[in-house]
Amino acid sequence: MATLSGTSAGPSPSLPDPGVAVWEWQDEFGRWRPYPSGVCSYIEQSFQALMAKGRQSLPSWPANGSIPLGQADSTLAPYIIDIPNLTQFRQDTGTMRCVRRHVFQLDSAPGQGVVWEWQNDDGGWFPYEMTVCIYLEQAFTVSTPQADLGLFGYKYSIDFISQTQTNKATGYQRRIRRRVDSPYPVTTVTGPPHAGPSCTCQQCLLNSGTGPITSRFRHSMVNLPGPSAGTAPRPSAGNLGAGRTAGLSSSLVGFVPYNKPALSGARSMPRLNVHSAGAAPQSGAVAGPSPAKGISVPKLPVNMSRHSKVSQALAGGSSNPEEVVKKYLEELNAPPADEDCIICMEKLGAPSGYSDACESKTIRPESVGRLAKCTHTFHLLCVLAMYTSGNKDGSLQCPSCKTIYGEKTGTQPNGKMDVAILSESLPGNEDCGSIQIMYHINRGIQGPEHPNPGRPYSARGFPRYCYLPDNEKGRKVLELLKVAWRRRLIFTIGTSSTTGESNTVVWNEIHHKTEMDSNTSGHGYPDPNYLDNVLAELAAQGVTEDCLRS
Repeated sequence: MATLSGTSAGPSPSLPDPGVAVWEWQDEFGRWRPYPSGVCSYIEQSFQALMAKGRQSLPSWPANGSIPLGQADSTLAPYIIDIPNLTQFRQDTGTMRCVRRHVFQLDSAPGQGVVWEWQNDDGGWFPYEMTVCIYLEQAFTVSTPQADLGLFGYKYSIDFISQTQTNKATGYQRRIRRRVDSPYPVTTVTGPPHAGPSCTCQQCLLNSGTGPITSRFRHSMVNLPGPSAGTAPRPSAGNLGAGRTAGLSSSLVGFVPYNKPALSGARSMPRLNVHSAGAAPQSGAVAGPSPAKGISVPKLPVNMSRHSKVSQALAGGSSNPEEVVKKYLEELNAPPADEDCIICMEKLGAPSGYSDACESKTIRPESVGRLAKCTHTFHLLCVLAMYTSGNKDGSLQCPSCKTIYGEKTGTQPNGKMDVAILSESLPGNEDCGSIQIMYHINRGIQGPEHPNPGRPYSARGFPRYCYLPDNEKGRKVLELLKVAWRRRLIFTIGTSSTTGESNTVVWNEIHHKTEMDSNTSGHGYPDPNYLDNVLAELAAQGVTEDCLRS
């Protein structure tokens, strides 16, 4: 096996010579995915434009600034990179993912436009993280027949002759390929790679979740070792394409961005003619096990309303986009002229950067408004552009602090939620019985709020069974999950990151425990932090105890 040196995972403190900048996002498996070179070029140009504004002396990160990815690739329209927090925010679901920036040598793989990829079971290709790509390219260049990814914490060997990746534990093989695209962008600006907290629970690493969120903790959070010179990241459980023996069902699924028009028009951002497809942040799901054998339990149905606020809004109800914006933002007579609007990055004293892409009969390009609770200030037209690119459900989410205004609803298909009380205890909760939740969703036809209206969607792995301890906090979580179900926040429709199946029902950002008797898959008990953490996840979707009192 090849043992190569010089695979620096991050930039040195200073950058005397030009290098290439690679931006990556962290997926639901805990792995880092490089954006395509064209999208990276746009992000890097935008990043340098933000730094050039002179808020802080180089090479510090900008104190403020966001980068809308829809301007680089229209399929990425819902996504915005928040530079201060190094996160990628999805406007329609509230999903946040960590992002990071590395600078590599000009003659490395990204400098030559080389990306190594592995193939999933349905023929889809996924890039390795860039440090792995560099390692593989070095081995390939010196004609090494094989390379071992154990250096990166993976149990895989690579055979360049047969172009396969082999799981050393199971023997399962996948195809790999070497793809040459346009080179990644050249830069002389250095910056620190992301080294924020990451969740180590199996459901976060292998399944759904919002990704690390810097403002709160969920599950067991640790600071994974950040990349340093000569040291590659070592994910604890993020297998590069789990084999068939991994015990995951075919419903391991995730998002791809909706085909929505880009939020174009921000004058301060460089415009690129980019045609390469973006790597979509994804959030997966796993089907629950069958109910406990030999147990007969009563079902307490929780039916979802057929006429949700989402369908009302999309049908042209009272949630007129301009009315929503004016409802939650107070227009200012004297806006702070020297402050930036973090959506378009123009000064608040100047017209909105989206004035040439978003028209309104009642909102002027120079109008500025302040959100009531968090008091963050934006161009009203920028908020209108953001709102119309999302679900248009009558609610707003602040792009700065993520505070939710109104009642956030999702795109969950129609179905049924049943609840049963079991006498059996969950591991770690032996002092009480347990609650079994059964989610039922059938296949159907997508509505106007879904990715492909009018097309069928599948529903794999239903009914899905989930478990809570039958104690005071568990019952509170249950009542909040009922609220989330009625608001269509538990599931959505997306594309499988493992099978490649599109138009299928997936979990949507709220963790569930799908294993009753053990925790072999990471989706069971004991987990002493789970109830507190799922309460935090529900609150991030706007579902709090206040909802139970209203």
